[in-house]
Amino acid sequence: MNLVVVSNRLPFAVARNEGGSWTLEPGSGGLVRALRPVLQNRGGRWIGWTGATQEDLPDAGELLGGSEREFGYRLIPVALTTAEVEGFYNGFSNEIVWPLFHDMIDVCNFDPSYWATYEAVNQRFADVTAENTRPGDFIWVHDYHLMRLGGALRERRLTNRIALFLHIPFPPLDMFLKLPWRFQVLRSLLQYDLIGFQTVRDRRNFTQCLRLLLREARIEGKGAVWKVEGFGRTVRVGAFPISIDIREFEQLSARPEVREKIRSLREDESGRKIILGVDRLDYTKGIPQKLKAFRNLLTRFPEHRGKVTLFQVVVPSREDVSSYRDHKVALERLVGQINGQFTTSGWVPIHYLYRTLEGPRLPAYYGAADIALVTPLKDGMNLVAKEYCASRVDDDGVLVLSEFAGAAAQLQRGAFLVNPFDEDGVADALHAAIGLPAEDRAFRMRRLRRAIRESDIYRWLDTFLEAAVARELADFPRVEDYLPESVIR
Repeated sequence: MNLVVVSNRLPFAVARNEGGSWTLEPGSGGLVRALRPVLQNRGGRWIGWTGATQEDLPDAGELLGGSEREFGYRLIPVALTTAEVEGFYNGFSNEIVWPLFHDMIDVCNFDPSYWATYEAVNQRFADVTAENTRPGDFIWVHDYHLMRLGGALRERRLTNRIALFLHIPFPPLDMFLKLPWRFQVLRSLLQYDLIGFQTVRDRRNFTQCLRLLLREARIEGKGAVWKVEGFGRTVRVGAFPISIDIREFEQLSARPEVREKIRSLREDESGRKIILGVDRLDYTKGIPQKLKAFRNLLTRFPEHRGKVTLFQVVVPSREDVSSYRDHKVALERLVGQINGQFTTSGWVPIHYLYRTLEGPRLPAYYGAADIALVTPLKDGMNLVAKEYCASRVDDDGVLVLSEFAGAAAQLQRGAFLVNPFDEDGVADALHAAIGLPAEDRAFRMRRLRRAIRESDIYRWLDTFLEAAVARELADFPRVEDYLPESVIR
C-alpha cells in the first residue's frame, strides 16, 4: 500500500531565484516533517498546488519531474489559474469556510461564484488524484480546501480507502446552517472512509449537523472513533489532536546559539518578566483582545509597571488582502496607544515584532519568556502553545491559554485557561502567573510537557493511520479518549 497525500499546497514551494529561474524551497511544519519519512520509506505521492499560478509557471511538472529520485516520493502538481486561486483559495476557502468555521459569520462573503470555483478546483484535484492513484493505495486528504474531494473521487468510481483530516475547527450546528451549500458539503464528506477532527467538540458538532440535516445517517460509538452509517456507506469519525515533535524543540533549545540568544534577551530586559505572544496575522488569533488585556493588567495592577514586558510577534499573512492590511494597521495603532500611555524612561511595555522568526530566534524567545500568552478567539489546535512548553527544558515558564483553542483539552491541567473575550479574566490570569512560585511553575510545566510527550506528532500519525486501515472498529487499538468532555464547549 502506497500513501497518496493530497493537500492544497505541496510540501515544497516554487520560487524564482535571482537569475529568474524556478527553484524548489522545502516547506516547514509538523505535518510535513511527520509525513516525509513515511513517504520516503514506503514510497508514495504528494499532490497539491505549487503556489505559482499557471500563467507564471505553465509546466510545473517539468520542474518537479525528478522529485521521486531526489526525495524518495513523487511531487505531483495541480495547476491553478489566477482566477481559480482568487475564487477557490482567497474566495470560498478563506472568505467563507475559514471565518464560518471559526464562528465569525460577520466576516463571511457568501459570493455564489466562489462555490462554483471551489467545486471546479476540487474536480481538478480529483482528476489529478485519480490519474495518479493505483488500486490499494491509501489517499489522505488534508483540510478545508478539499472537503468536496471525497465525493468527486467517488464520482470517478475510486474504491480506495480515502480519509480526510480537518485541521481547523468544525462549527456548531447553528453556525454551519448559515452555509448555503451545507448539504453538498456534508454529503461529500460522507464519501470519505475516515474523517479526523482535532477535538471531541469538533466531532460532536459534525455529528449534530448530520443528525439534523441528514436524518438517515445513523451514528454510534464511544471512545476515540465513532461510526456513521447511511447512504450505503460506513464512515468513521474520530478525534485525533495534532501535535509536534517535542524532541526537535528540546534539541533546538540546547543549541549554543539559542542559549546565547536567550541570555541576551533576558539581559536586555534587566530582570523584568517577559510575556510572549506569537500569532499569525489573522482576526481569529485575538491579538487586539490580548493587547487590551495587557493594558488592563497595567491599569489594574500598577505594581507590574516597569517590571513586565510583552513581546508580541505577528507573523505576516495574506498581505495582499485589504482587510488583513487594515487589521495590521489597527494592531500597530493599539500598540502605539498602550506604549504611549505607559512607557517610562528605560521601559517600553510592548515590543511589537512584525516578522517571521527564523533560525534560533523563535526557540530563543520561547526559552526566554516567563509566560506564553496564547489566546486565540477560536483555533483548531494551536501548536505555539505546545512549542513553548516543548522548549522549556528547564521545566520553568507558565502557559496562559485560551479555552477556545483545541490545545486546551490536552493542556488544561497545567495551563491557566482563560476566555480571550474577558479582559479582566485574562489580566487576572497574567497577574497570577507573574506571581506564581517557582515550585508551582515547575509542577505545572512538567504536567504540560508530559502531556505533549505522550501525544506527540508520531502518536497522532500512528493513531490516524491505524484507524484508517483497520477493517472494523474492533481492530482499532483502544486509545483513551484523551480530550476530556469537561472542557468541551
